Amino acid sequence: VVGRVQSIEELTEFKKPIRFCRVEVGPANGHPDTPGIRDIICGARNFAEGDLVAIALPGTVLPGDFEIASRKTYGRVSDGMICSERELGLGEDHDGILVLPPGTGEPGDEARPILGIDDDVLDIAVTPDRGYALSIRGVAREAATAYGVEFTDPGLQLADLPAPADDAAPH
Repeated sequence: VVGRVQSIEELTEFKKPIRFCRVEVGPANGHPDTPGIRDIICGARNFAEGDLVAIALPGTVLPGDFEIASRKTYGRVSDGMICSERELGLGEDHDGILVLPPGTGEPGDEARPILGIDDDVLDIAVTPDRGYALSIRGVAREAATAYGVEFTDPGLQLADLPAPADDAAPH
């Protein structure tokens, strides 16, 4: 989901920089005692209070079959994860958090359509003896069959065009 960083507390008692963040994640995603607010531990430093970020809430499964859970770390409970581009499977950048442009969304909004990762994927495995299925027509025909929808071959529609008039023939 989209989250808005409400506050950041620098935890200085550790060997590396650690931040304890309070993040607004929308009314449906909060706890009864603090609706819409999650406490999240993060080591990145490229975001500030007020920034919109992508949040993986407990129960989210990230690429690599990595399931997010609430857990105690650095003496606090982290109740989700503020994500980088690489953690979301969007690229290899792991230098910091993926900060969303202002106005991109509101806390609690579904992040997948904003990030462009809500596309359906058609995984096609063509056996060597079915090379014709690798053409656009073949893929469209196979997809129509798989999804039980009507397939209209545009190539066959061209065959239904009227023949050119005699005066249109080349001289």
